[in-house]
Amino acid sequence: MKLKGLFIAILLVFVTACGAKEETSPAPKKEELEKITVANWSQPITEATNLLVDENKGFFKEKGIDLTVIPGAGGGDAIKNVLSGKADIAFTDPGSLYFALDQGEKVKVIYNIYPQNVFNVVSLKEKNITKPEDLKGKTIGVYSLTSGTRQNLLVLLHKAGLSESDVKIVETGISNFAPLMQGQVDATAATDTGLYLGKQKGLGDVNVMEVKDYLNIPSDVFVVTEQTYEEKKDELQKFIEAYRNSAEWMLGNPKEAATLAKTYAIDGKDEKVNLEIIKLRNASSVSLETEERGLGAIDSVVLQEGADTYQQLGLVKNKLDLSKVVSGELMEDEEK
Repeated sequence: MKLKGLFIAILLVFVTACGAKEETSPAPKKEELEKITVANWSQPITEATNLLVDENKGFFKEKGIDLTVIPGAGGGDAIKNVLSGKADIAFTDPGSLYFALDQGEKVKVIYNIYPQNVFNVVSLKEKNITKPEDLKGKTIGVYSLTSGTRQNLLVLLHKAGLSESDVKIVETGISNFAPLMQGQVDATAATDTGLYLGKQKGLGDVNVMEVKDYLNIPSDVFVVTEQTYEEKKDELQKFIEAYRNSAEWMLGNPKEAATLAKTYAIDGKDEKVNLEIIKLRNASSVSLETEERGLGAIDSVVLQEGADTYQQLGLVKNKLDLSKVVSGELMEDEEK
């Protein structure tokens, strides 16, 4: 009888243990990714390769983000897609940011994508245009009258005490180095990557005035609405962490990025060209500020100087207070 009782007791312990194990060890649930949509200012192009390769590299998936990037036709388009709710984050330029703020939109800047101003004004050596003052009375090409090339040209003129009325500005389209080479314009406003591509197409010796030497406002920033900022702080912080990782990868692995651009960028057919464009964009991603505070660090003083200059030029009507718009909180939380 004693043996029989002992056997039953052991059996009960075994069954109870198995039951407990089943109760405390449910099948693990697959973690769902949080959806984040970025409204880009452009089509998927080589210079933004790090934002396009998550299928291959998984920077965002590793942080629990299901990333979608929708194309646009300029920074203003990116802002509109965010304001309309089609996207969470705008990949946009300061000018478009200033215009939105001037119209009373409630937005926040959460990351400085390219702290270096990549705009320039280019002229053939024979024109002997070496400083902004030399542009007086000249015909200057811009991509379009609503583009960053025009806005930055006006900034350059303003710094030299000139205004739009002192020059003749004409729209030449994105391929604006052809009119320069053909003598239809004396100078043309462009970007660093545009200048590189122009040289590949036969542009000869030129003088280049870098707008950053006169006002080094960022070329692009990430912008969200105040509502998204308050409601999705966790997701936005994860996005910033992932984007930083992707930017660091492209800085450290430009050749790999150039290879992947052949698959993911619409202009990425030539790997050698991809590499040069990526090198240029990598250079615009870093600054003294980012060396001290990490990639994406935002200098509100510089953005304020840009806003003040835009008001002086008449591009915006109202005095803008960027200290209420710029937020480094999400990056500070990441550092902690």
